[in-house]
Amino acid sequence: MKLATLKNGTRDGKLVVVSNDLTRCTDASFLASTLQAALDDWARVAPHLAALAESLNHGSVPAERFHEHDAMSPLPRAYQWADGSAYVNHVELVRKARGAEMPASFWEDPLMYQGGSDTFLGPRDPIRMADEAYGIDMEGEVAVIVDDVPMGATREQAQAAIRLVMLVNDVSLRGLIPAELGKGFGFFQSKPSSAFSPVAVTPEELGAAWDGGKLSLPLSVDLNGKPFGRAEAGVDMTFDFPTLIAHAAKTRALGAGTVIGSGTVSNKLDGGPGKPVSEGGVGYSCIAEIRMIETIADGAPKTPFMKFGDTVRIEMKDKSGHSIFGAVEQTVEKYENGKAA
Repeated sequence: MKLATLKNGTRDGKLVVVSNDLTRCTDASFLASTLQAALDDWARVAPHLAALAESLNHGSVPAERFHEHDAMSPLPRAYQWADGSAYVNHVELVRKARGAEMPASFWEDPLMYQGGSDTFLGPRDPIRMADEAYGIDMEGEVAVIVDDVPMGATREQAQAAIRLVMLVNDVSLRGLIPAELGKGFGFFQSKPSSAFSPVAVTPEELGAAWDGGKLSLPLSVDLNGKPFGRAEAGVDMTFDFPTLIAHAAKTRALGAGTVIGSGTVSNKLDGGPGKPVSEGGVGYSCIAEIRMIETIADGAPKTPFMKFGDTVRIEMKDKSGHSIFGAVEQTVEKYENGKAA
C-alpha cells in the first residue's frame, strides 16, 4: 500500500491511502489520525489500512484526486532521523573534495549521523536559504521507516522492522561542512531540513525490486529540467538497510517511526568514479560528486552549487515507467528577515 500525509493546517497533517497509480487518495484518519499514530500501533492498524488500499484501488470507497503539491513529507516530523552513508564511493569522493583521506574501516563499518527531524520539508516545498555561499547541494537518497527495534538487534530483526520505503532530498550546505566537521562534533548547521517523497510505500509494493535490504531501481535526479543523475540504487550499496538499522540500534532501541537514510546514491564506473549523464554515464545524485570528478580531471570544479531559482527533482520509476513514490521537486529561494524574499 501507499501512504501519504496531506496538509490540513496542523503540524502533522492528515493520513491518507493513495492509489497505486498515485492519482487518487482516500481519508484514512478514522483508522489513525497521522502516520506516526499508525506506526505506533502498526500490528493492529496496518491490516485495516491495507484493506482500505485494496478498496481504493478497486474504486469501491470514496476518493479524491491526489495532488502531490498538497502532500507533506509522509512523516512531517519524526522522533528520529538517522542518515547513513551506505554508498562508500560517495564518501570517498566528497572526502577527497575537502582534502580528507578515507580510512579503510569505512568499507567495513557504516558512517551515520543524527539529523534534525522536527521540521521536515514537504516534497514540493522550497529550499529557503539566506546565502548562496553556503554551498547548497541536493542529495538524492532512499530511506526506510521502521517499527520498534530493540537495542542490539540482529540483522534479521532489523530487516523485519522495516515498514515503509520512501525517497529523500537530504539538503547539504557544502560551504559550511568543512569548518563544522573540523570542530570534531559532527553536522548541525550544514544539514538543514530534509524533504521526503509525497508517498511512502510498503516493501511488498516494490515487488522484485526490493530484496529485503536494497531497492534495485535507478534514482532519477534532474537539475533545472536536465538529467543529472540516474544512479542504480541497488548497485554499489556497501551497507544495506538491515545493516544500517542494526548499526543504529547497537547501543539504543529505535522507536517506531525512526527514519533511516541510505546516504547519497552513488555508482562507480568500471572501477572509476563515474561519468555525467551527458557523457553516457549514470551521473550523480549530488553536485559535490561531479565537482570532485571535475577536480580530478581538470584541477578545479566548474559545476556550481545550487543558486536561487534552481530546481531539483528526485523520482524513482518502476520497470514500466510509472512513478512509485511521486517526486520531490524543490526550488531554492532566498530567505531573509524571517521570511522568503
